[in-house]
Amino acid sequence: MLNFVYDNKTTLIFGKGTQHEAGALLKPFGKKVLLHYGGGSIKRSGLYGAVTASLKAAGVEYEELGGVQPNPTLPLVYEGIRLCREHSLGLVLAVGGGSVIDSAKAIALGVPHEGDVWNLYLSKQQPQADPLPVATVLTIPAAGSESSPNTVITNEETRRKLGYGSPKLRPVFSIINPELFFTLPHHQMANGVSDMMSHIFERYFTRTLHTDLSDGLCEATLRTIMRNARILNGNPHDYDAWAEIAFSGNIAHNNLLGVGREQDWGCHAMEHELSALYNVDHGAGLAVVTPAWMKYVSPKHQEMFAQFAVNVMGVEGSFREPEALIREGISRLERFYRELGLPTSMEELNIRSGDFPLMAEQAISVRGPIGGLEKLDARDVQAIYRLACEGPLPD
Repeated sequence: MLNFVYDNKTTLIFGKGTQHEAGALLKPFGKKVLLHYGGGSIKRSGLYGAVTASLKAAGVEYEELGGVQPNPTLPLVYEGIRLCREHSLGLVLAVGGGSVIDSAKAIALGVPHEGDVWNLYLSKQQPQADPLPVATVLTIPAAGSESSPNTVITNEETRRKLGYGSPKLRPVFSIINPELFFTLPHHQMANGVSDMMSHIFERYFTRTLHTDLSDGLCEATLRTIMRNARILNGNPHDYDAWAEIAFSGNIAHNNLLGVGREQDWGCHAMEHELSALYNVDHGAGLAVVTPAWMKYVSPKHQEMFAQFAVNVMGVEGSFREPEALIREGISRLERFYRELGLPTSMEELNIRSGDFPLMAEQAISVRGPIGGLEKLDARDVQAIYRLACEGPLPD
């Protein structure tokens, strides 16, 4: 196990009716905030009214900025920065899912920053000035952004999608009410499940030895996600299943599961290029890229993938035949994705193979070869994209 420091400042307020506590929780952080959200769904559902009523009751003033889209973009971030500076706003309240929270963090990062906030995403330098505090009311359990130090933004002009991380970006508090997820479209549940599972895979598959505890936590969380996703596949109004999914998504990306071990993040880097060029849903892209990555790297890391097959996917067989265990484990993961209605090939995403060289070069352009379990250069990334064209292993 590697040395580590783990510090998570985010307070979780979890359970029924908790959205009504937003104003009282915000008041200690200041009296003027930016209310940041996506489309009209929070207004149709009544969540917008509940949150704004709680702000008014607590005497918290707010400016609004809606319009966040999946794969949030720079122009709206710049507008949020302008509003915060113009009105002396002291906190960004994100009411939404991962895209809204990512956008809120980018705004919070950019307000005190001298220069273009996008340069921080390019350079990966830590901010010289403390970002504004961020708080969230979660509407989609998926990205885990509600307590992570990470944000991802798309620059449409350069067709780049880049992540940025700083401990200073962890939200001060996050409200999670599983009742708010009952009306989510099925594809958002499925994409969210794929995303949170990938957050665990990026930490679970590692070269680091003697990580028994975090291995077990990763495996238990993955099994919990899959079991409850199947429940929601049949009953989207099951509160307990949503509660398990929401808490699992939070655990998946607050980095508790990643401490003390080298992490990978190759699949995320490869998928970001799909989202940047084709604007595909992040979870859908991960469902295509992840099994292809597993097929490509598993021959060199059979012990890790055999462990996954047995402990997570429930494969039975002989450890003297690891190839068979691994093949069945990957196949079961692909079947699970299909069970949720997720794509499992590049063809289903309408990704053109002619773009593979560009996407591969851009995937490694910021930091060089990607991945931790296995370092991948542009040729490797192209090979994985091609494997993703072949689709699932035969049953």
